[in-house]
Amino acid sequence: MDETTLQFYRQNAQSYADWAKAPSTRLKGFLALLPPGGAILELGCGAGNHAAVMLAEGFSLRATDGSPEMAEIASQRLGHPVEAMRFDQLDAQQAYDGVWASACLLHVPREELAGILKRVHRALKPSGVFYASYKMGEGDGRDSLGRYYNYASPEWLEATYASAGPWTTLTSETSVIQSFDQTPANMLNLVVRKSAG
Repeated sequence: MDETTLQFYRQNAQSYADWAKAPSTRLKGFLALLPPGGAILELGCGAGNHAAVMLAEGFSLRATDGSPEMAEIASQRLGHPVEAMRFDQLDAQQAYDGVWASACLLHVPREELAGILKRVHRALKPSGVFYASYKMGEGDGRDSLGRYYNYASPEWLEATYASAGPWTTLTSETSVIQSFDQTPANMLNLVVRKSAG
């Protein structure tokens, strides 16, 4: 992850956790694609709002966040361990039925995203399901708070995913959210399934 962005979340962990919105409405559909009690890896769990639903639904969850401060807040809220882990530290192999990455991989520098997606692909079991959401745009940049975004177009994301491993796209949908800096953002929500190589 971009170091300036990571420092933002480390320094503003509590205020970001207090702001965090209700869980994504897409979570229910994602969980329905997984076996009951299946193993999930959550990247960028933030305040733990999605993790709380996964745990309540009986899934086996490995929750992670790049900010140790955010991980500590989420762990206390959930009563469940949350690991401080950067995306480039993921080294699991065929361990998870699903990977959930809500509004976090959008901070990965463009030239590094394919490598992170390769790690996700490797971490998923055969036919595992992967959800991620990105801010849409062309070319990277920073918001008013200094956070880095890779501002993805559907075409660029498709090519980047393809370079990281074989996937089958299940859904690709857009939505509009209000960001932490109070600006609206057009989001691309992508659900893919790991394909046999």
